Amino acid sequence: MAAKFQGVDFYQVDGLLSEEERAIRDTVREWVDDNLIPIIGEAYVAGKFPKQLIPGMAELGLFGANLPEAYGCAGLNNIAYGLIMQELERGDSGVRSFASVQGALVMYPIYTFGSEDQKKNWLPQMASGKVIGCFGLTEPDYGSNPAAMITVAKETKDGWVLNGAKMWITNGSTAQAAIIWAKTGALDQPDSIRGFIVPTDIKRASSPSAPAIPASWCCRMCTSRRMRFCRSRAGSRRRSCV
Repeated sequence: MAAKFQGVDFYQVDGLLSEEERAIRDTVREWVDDNLIPIIGEAYVAGKFPKQLIPGMAELGLFGANLPEAYGCAGLNNIAYGLIMQELERGDSGVRSFASVQGALVMYPIYTFGSEDQKKNWLPQMASGKVIGCFGLTEPDYGSNPAAMITVAKETKDGWVLNGAKMWITNGSTAQAAIIWAKTGALDQPDSIRGFIVPTDIKRASSPSAPAIPASWCCRMCTSRRMRFCRSRAGSRRRSCV
């Protein structure tokens, strides 16, 4: 059965897609029509992310869709991934942001730069939606300029300790794990920037806090948060060498 939304194709892009790519797009398009659009108005007014959609998104393989099947992902090509994001965006920008942060900004760095143990531990859980991730680069005073960031990580005998703050962190209120970027050297050494996988429920020292940022009209369901790290321990085993 064809999806309710047919769209337009002024540039005849459909003809450039493979049969598999069109089938993936149509499957996600139908899911958006049946599951997302009917509830999005109410969720938008409430300014709350519709968490009940997460299991369905995971079942379709939308999280980290272009990462290998060996880690529980769909193993699709990048074109298929882009078509998936396009259809989610049609439903709502906040839902697309949720999925693209999970896949492209959290799962992809772990896959590309993490150890094999980290990949096996985190990626299957994230692909299934059991663990939600967020990505901490942007800072209150310096925006998304990595060279100017002042969040720092120091290695101690007990592991890595983070101090600093991040801003506009999508998925920040629901994440069980955060990819946090910090300088491990002097503040004027941008080449010392590394990424850390930080569980948000850590109990040692001071856990990262995530106060809410008032919802914007363009992305009301993005659960954007400030994140503060005060002597927060990432732990040597959880370090992602980036």
